[in-house]
Amino acid sequence: MVSFLLPKKLHQDFYNVYSYCRWADDLGDEIGDTQESLRLLGWWSRELDAMYAGEARHPVFVALRGTVRKYGIPKQPFADLIRAFVQDQTVTRYDNWAGVFEYCVYSANPVGRLVLYLCGYSDAERQALSDATCTGLQLANFWQDVTVDQEKDRVYLPLDLLARNGYSVEDLFARRYDERFRSVMREAVHVARDFFHRGLPLVRMVNRRLSIDLDLFSRGGMKILDKIESRNYDVLSGRPRISKVQRMTLLLGAATRAAFMRAA
Repeated sequence: MVSFLLPKKLHQDFYNVYSYCRWADDLGDEIGDTQESLRLLGWWSRELDAMYAGEARHPVFVALRGTVRKYGIPKQPFADLIRAFVQDQTVTRYDNWAGVFEYCVYSANPVGRLVLYLCGYSDAERQALSDATCTGLQLANFWQDVTVDQEKDRVYLPLDLLARNGYSVEDLFARRYDERFRSVMREAVHVARDFFHRGLPLVRMVNRRLSIDLDLFSRGGMKILDKIESRNYDVLSGRPRISKVQRMTLLLGAATRAAFMRAA
């Protein structure tokens, strides 16, 4: 979560927020027992409430308290992340796009909002653009990791999208790659790319260093979608990846665009 492009004065605050997110994520996905995860996530939520009540106890919250006060960060984005991790324990299928998008509201969008708060931005316009970018990133990650999520019995492709194309969850777990699956993924990639395009204006509305980071993340997410398309939407036989050379190209492109915007 901490980029080398960010000023050093922000690093500790980013570490504090990251520690909170890392703990919450691990309590959700690394315990290996649903009921125990739910119990621990409940405990983490109560620790969050205690911090905002001025009674931070856990070391993560003791450190986070200063960051929250410094930047005036509300409790909601932190609480939303816990809600997403709880949902991961109880919901493994989504009927339609609305359900997937609602999940992204809690799982992805809070991260972008937290970054904005740490960089001094709290207005609704930037938050909405950040939400679009973060939802795009979450969807790109889902489509990249279709088989990885299967190992946790999770399917983020909407069930009605599968049904419209005559494809089933059973087909998915059997990893049947055919025209039906390609049609499913074609729409899924299009939806994700649309979110990225909607969020791109944010790159021109923040300081230069954050602009490079945002551009890099957005272009990286869209590059994953390009990779999926170049494989003719076959994400069942292998995980699409961005090479080191392509990562460097993305970074140079982001830096160049930021330089031109600054000059303009």
